[in-house]
Amino acid sequence: MNAENNNIELSVVMPCLNEAETIETCIKKAFAWMQANQVNGEVVIGDNGSTDGSQKMAEDLGARVIAVPRKGYGSALMGAIEAAKGKYVIMGDSDDSYDFGNLNLFVDELRNGKDLVMGNRFKGGIGEGAMPFLHRYLGNPVLSFIGRLFFKCPVGDFHCGLRGFRQDIVSVLDLKTTGMEFASEMVVKATIFKLNITEVPTILSKDGRTRPPHLRTWRDGWRHLRFLLIYSPRWLFLYPGIFLMLLGFIMSLFIIRGPVDMFNQVYFDTNTLLYAGAFIIVGYQAVSFGIFTRAYAVQAGFLPAKDALTKAFKMFSMELGLVIGILILFAGMGGTFYSIYQWEQSHFGQLEYSKTLRIVIPSVVAIILGLQTVLSSFLISVLSVNKK
Repeated sequence: MNAENNNIELSVVMPCLNEAETIETCIKKAFAWMQANQVNGEVVIGDNGSTDGSQKMAEDLGARVIAVPRKGYGSALMGAIEAAKGKYVIMGDSDDSYDFGNLNLFVDELRNGKDLVMGNRFKGGIGEGAMPFLHRYLGNPVLSFIGRLFFKCPVGDFHCGLRGFRQDIVSVLDLKTTGMEFASEMVVKATIFKLNITEVPTILSKDGRTRPPHLRTWRDGWRHLRFLLIYSPRWLFLYPGIFLMLLGFIMSLFIIRGPVDMFNQVYFDTNTLLYAGAFIIVGYQAVSFGIFTRAYAVQAGFLPAKDALTKAFKMFSMELGLVIGILILFAGMGGTFYSIYQWEQSHFGQLEYSKTLRIVIPSVVAIILGLQTVLSSFLISVLSVNKK
């Protein structure tokens, strides 16, 4: 179906890497649907270096083929999406697992003003043998749950490959990933930038290829999870850091005055206090990393600025951080000098370590936290410098 470039409403986009067995079927279905529904559209293939003649098959059927030399599922899709001329884009795999002959729900929602329309295979139906057991009952549900938890995203099937969106949102999202995690990045960024997202049921069928799929269960599953963590500094750094600091403080409060017998002759003493101090330090580092990551992500354009965080950065100046850090450092030094004084009182002889360590350990923790606060204040100041 040939359409005038300035009048194309829909671009159907597919990635391709040696899909000679199925690509003709997918293209024919897409064009047949457009003709039956009087949609002026095109099919764009992002070819990732096929060697089985897939490119010629696609061109013979009227599709545009975009050569994408950079390897990866995300790269192939982005190459085709950027070349798409339609107002709307619907992307899907070229393995005949998604039904390009039934795109009505996607187009209707896009015409109604939605920015991103996700397919949901769990609502539409999954054919026998269409999705491996681990993907269906572990990988997809768990990763989709994590995505909803981390980002409050209204999507039940994060990794459905059939989805539609306005072509002009691509420049807003500035998608970066090149592999299978491209699917997660699109949904996460659309949520972060508060785009209008909805879901429609879609059917997943067993793909028509005789060779194994490009997807690798554990490798690609980890890449999806890693991406979700990296784009959520709160869950990767901030929340675990706060938990560790609170745990360390609570443990310290119980033990600081003397040994604690909690389980009938099971004593927690200075060894436990040392671990509590380590929890506080590591937790503080994690919280700092969360702040650094957020500041850098905003400056680099990966995440949008939030008013609350902007106000917090303005209130917490470098000078205020330096003052707080120096005060904590002085508190630690004061405890250190007091422990030296006690040592001097015993003529620098043998000390009762159970008592002395209750002063030394908190003092060392305070010195470390004070120095970290001073250094962190300088770093956050650098990261928050406005770019022209």
